[in-house]
Amino acid sequence: MMKKILAMIAGVAALSCGQTQAEPSEPANGGKVLVAYFSATGTTENAAKKLAEATGGTLHAITPKVPYSAADLDWRDHKSRCYVEMHDPASRPEISGTVANMTTYDTIYIGFPIWWDTYPSLIATFIEAHQLQGKTLIPFATSGGSGIGASVANLKKNYPTLTWKRGLLLNGVNVQQIRGMLK
Repeated sequence: MMKKILAMIAGVAALSCGQTQAEPSEPANGGKVLVAYFSATGTTENAAKKLAEATGGTLHAITPKVPYSAADLDWRDHKSRCYVEMHDPASRPEISGTVANMTTYDTIYIGFPIWWDTYPSLIATFIEAHQLQGKTLIPFATSGGSGIGASVANLKKNYPTLTWKRGLLLNGVNVQQIRGMLK
């Protein structure tokens, strides 16, 4: 019990210092949960924090090696970075770091903003950079207008050997609502 309390304190201290990785958290079912997310504007990050609270999971920010500027995120500009990446199926933007202790997690929530009705290329980089066989993967997303169905279908199609569960669209939800979704 004391070990769990110390791990929780260390996790809170790490998060308050801007770090995104702490010791794995243990949910009620005994498995360890990771909430990995990419957030371009902060919206998905807010959802990820609420999901981590609802699940007892550990947060991990999926960050691009080269941060996105406002111009990079201008989806209407066909020369913008996000447009170019999303229209090249082979695009794998570099990420800054990986999850060192991925083997300790049983369930991984993978979060992202929906771009062009699917997941950003950066998520493909994250998936391909980690050994995820045998893990339960649950996508979650935020979106200004798209549902998560196409994103989940694309993840299952592109990574058919991984174990995918139903995705969660977490637009403007609170921790209690997330807990209700998970039941």
